[in-house]
Amino acid sequence: MTDFKDCINKEITISGFAEKIRNLQWVQFIVLRNEGKRIQVTIEKSEEKNKEMVEIVDKLTCESTITVTGVIKENEKVKMGGMELIPTSIKVTSLSSCELPISIINKDAAQIDTRMDNRFIDLRNDVNFYIFKIQTEFIRAMRQFLYDNDFTEIHTPKLIGAASESGSEVFEVNYFGNKAYLAQSPQFYKQMAIAAGYEKVFEVAPAFRAENSNTNRHATEFTSLDIEFSNIDSYEDVIKMEENLLVAGLTAVKEKYGNLIKEIYGVDVVVPKLPFPRIKLQDLYKELNKRYGYEIPSHDIGDMNAETEKLTSRYAMEEYGHEFIFVTDFSKTKRPFYHMRKDDIPQGYDLIWKGVEITTGAQREHRYDVLEAQAKEKGLGDDIKFYKDFFKYGCPPHGGFGLGIDRLTMLLLNLPSLKETMFLFRGPNRITP
Repeated sequence: MTDFKDCINKEITISGFAEKIRNLQWVQFIVLRNEGKRIQVTIEKSEEKNKEMVEIVDKLTCESTITVTGVIKENEKVKMGGMELIPTSIKVTSLSSCELPISIINKDAAQIDTRMDNRFIDLRNDVNFYIFKIQTEFIRAMRQFLYDNDFTEIHTPKLIGAASESGSEVFEVNYFGNKAYLAQSPQFYKQMAIAAGYEKVFEVAPAFRAENSNTNRHATEFTSLDIEFSNIDSYEDVIKMEENLLVAGLTAVKEKYGNLIKEIYGVDVVVPKLPFPRIKLQDLYKELNKRYGYEIPSHDIGDMNAETEKLTSRYAMEEYGHEFIFVTDFSKTKRPFYHMRKDDIPQGYDLIWKGVEITTGAQREHRYDVLEAQAKEKGLGDDIKFYKDFFKYGCPPHGGFGLGIDRLTMLLLNLPSLKETMFLFRGPNRITP
């Protein structure tokens, strides 16, 4: 919608939703909403020239769509920016025919699943509407950072002939009588691009996980930003790339939407300082035990769980005043076979933000013989032969990471669930609309 301050005393045409209608004895008011912005349309009933418009508004229902032509006038009594639109014509482009199934003004008036059933209405609420404006800027800025650093954008297949990575937690589909699977991630294919000679690649695309997890941060389909690049010396190069990427994204979001995010979501967008703090997993265990009396459960030793992640962020804020922290030196039993190892320690990390893991990144194993041995150790054989073949004919040292866009947005805006930050949520109990 137009910036009305630039249109004072000018004729403009605006299309949008009739959010509110007040039909008084001498005057009619419409609050016209478009892309989250609003303006008051004022019609004086006593003026003969307005007779046709008055009749139109008499029959108008809330959330109908209209196109209004008129002149913008200043009026200090109007709460919406001290301006109103005095119309010369109103055209109804569609009529809302019944009472809305959920409230647009108060998104919390209905249960989350009822809202998801009516997502096309739910998204008209400002809190929900702006999520995807903000998310768009976040992705745009990170994409621009990658373009500026000579990354090539690729688009990898989501239908694959072999179960990716571990062979578990994948969706099987019937592919013309044969078995196929929905890709968990583009991991193997972005490494294929490196083996093909592309030095830096990335992709923004859907990923699929057949996990029967009903938590606030899991989904069966989500959008991932995946990055891989070559000729690195260690996973520290990967860490630095991710730090700079996130700083670029958060800087752009703060500049464009920082005030709006504070107003609507009550969140201060913090652009993190470089470098982010780092800690080895065993040292982290000791710190969490010393500070908070926390003992990692035996089945999680060598890894992290949700409680560990929450306490890790608390530690990062207390010790470093930082929202982000990298954790390194995980157990090889808890990491994929394709992570490079040094002294039997995987050369990778998890990145924690606001109490949640947002990335598992690593330097990959690019040497064919070592990769084959590590795959056998994990019980993987011919099902990943196509992947191992990428490394038979030379492949440079490389590494990368992935970021779940929906989870990033949830954390950025301090929202309670991925159901809020996905355009249409997909989980074990939701496959519609």
